[in-house]
Amino acid sequence: MQTRKLGRSNLEVSALGLGCMGMSFSYGAPKDKNEMIALIRAAVDRGVTFFDTAEVYGPFTNEELLGEALAPVRDKVVIATKFGFRMKPDGSPGWQGLDSRPEHIAQVVEGSLQRLRTDVIDLYYQHRVDPEVPIEEVAGAVKRLIEAGKVKHFGLSEPGVETIRRAHAVQPVAAVQNEYSLWWRKPEAEVIPTLEELGIGLVPYSPLGKGFLTGKMDEKTKLGGNDFRSTLPRFTPEAMKANGVLVELLRSIAARKNATPAQIALAWLLEQKPWIAPIPGTTKLERLEENLGAAAIELSAAELREIDEAAAKIQIVGARYPEHIEAMTGR
Repeated sequence: MQTRKLGRSNLEVSALGLGCMGMSFSYGAPKDKNEMIALIRAAVDRGVTFFDTAEVYGPFTNEELLGEALAPVRDKVVIATKFGFRMKPDGSPGWQGLDSRPEHIAQVVEGSLQRLRTDVIDLYYQHRVDPEVPIEEVAGAVKRLIEAGKVKHFGLSEPGVETIRRAHAVQPVAAVQNEYSLWWRKPEAEVIPTLEELGIGLVPYSPLGKGFLTGKMDEKTKLGGNDFRSTLPRFTPEAMKANGVLVELLRSIAARKNATPAQIALAWLLEQKPWIAPIPGTTKLERLEENLGAAAIELSAAELREIDEAAAKIQIVGARYPEHIEAMTGR
């Protein structure tokens, strides 16, 4: 597995990481813990060094899973987790609201360290920008954690460009985590140019469109009520049928390259910038191996141009999130 540096931060990670959220949260019932530990360790064996989790995934159980799975190889991997939500008092899934007050950050980092079985978090993201707390205060709180040796690098998830600039002026931002894929290209307008200017890495989540770009879903796919995609406008049967044209584009390129649609979608992302490290998630070993195979696929300038020209003619149907969730992004 090739490695990449996230911007000018010197934080080196595998070109493809592993997003672990779906093992415990959002995509139906939590998966078997022992099976997921085996999968995470299989990823390590295959050269993955970059693992993504968050306090809110579960809540807490995903960090615990990752901590147990990676404890034997802690010195060989990069663990990213996130803060910024106020959990429900009863510990049930979901959250009560945003909370990035410095005193809250100082408190919750201790729980994350304990669950992850580590004395330092490699990359600590603000999960969503809290409009009630100036970003300078958030950056200052993480700066103090870095000075205390509890965190190595500061990250932001789904921020707007002014937030990125203001935070970076207080504590250099190593990475921004945004949704980015062939069916969500909004970061190209402002975020990616800003990251390039400031020397910040990009970690695309949902690089396979929450599974849609794998070609394994269509309008006949039934999503359970405990699968959060069932609440997303982009996953209605009508939207999936209309958006199938994008999958057909990937399928046509894949046929020529002896690859799969998912591999082409990931290879396309890797070709965009050398400081981009996507974190596709999976709960299956065969999908993990398929995803990692994307790192070996080279797309020529002509092929990239062909994909871009064809994709530019495709009108993606459906919002990516309901309005109340989308309102928490790009602040």
